[in-house]
Amino acid sequence: MHDKLAGERRRIYLMRHGSVTYFDDSGKPFLPETVDLNEAGIAQADAAGHAFFDAGVRFDRVIVSGLPRTVQTAQRVLAATGQPLEIEVWPELHEIRGGRLADIPADALRRAFTGAFEGLVDEEQRFLGGESVGEMMDRVHPAVAKLRAASDWDTALLVLHGGVNCAILSLALTGQRLFLGGLAQAAGCINALDVGADPHDWVIRFVNHVPPAPLQPGARTTTMEQLFEQYRKGR
Repeated sequence: MHDKLAGERRRIYLMRHGSVTYFDDSGKPFLPETVDLNEAGIAQADAAGHAFFDAGVRFDRVIVSGLPRTVQTAQRVLAATGQPLEIEVWPELHEIRGGRLADIPADALRRAFTGAFEGLVDEEQRFLGGESVGEMMDRVHPAVAKLRAASDWDTALLVLHGGVNCAILSLALTGQRLFLGGLAQAAGCINALDVGADPHDWVIRFVNHVPPAPLQPGARTTTMEQLFEQYRKGR
């Protein structure tokens, strides 16, 4: 950890895990708590690691949610940067939890998939009939405060999830308990946030940077729109 100047902000690199396969070819879902990085996800994690290495970024702490896709992404980033750091598991940073897809009526399916990621989202909006956006913020916001209260780091890497990242970015952008669902988080993306001593001192350096394709020329749909199309094949 480098010597900090008085009042200097610290840096959080906030990643979304690399790509995984949530549904088989027929639209049948895999258990989301068990899915591993697929071939594309491995390449995305490696690309992020090489980007950090090329920039000379060194981490003091690395934090994941504990789901395999976050652990595997963090492991590959650390391998590419040559940093043998211990990976910390913070279960409170688990992705927003969905309910049983089979229990969602057909006419409510699209809203169940995409409603938590459209515009300024109501706290009562539930994700796939499961956890609400407000319930997710109830666990994510204190975790962010806990990290900021710790004095043993200057640069931290967090490898988390699309919904959780939106919660953190929304807090940083607004300083309020709001959830901005339109903040795209591509698989393997990197965000950079600087934090000062004051709880409202956030500076967003960049959002949704994807090392393999920074300009994202083919990205016109959201992750949840893509997953909805995959799932309804077998519904």
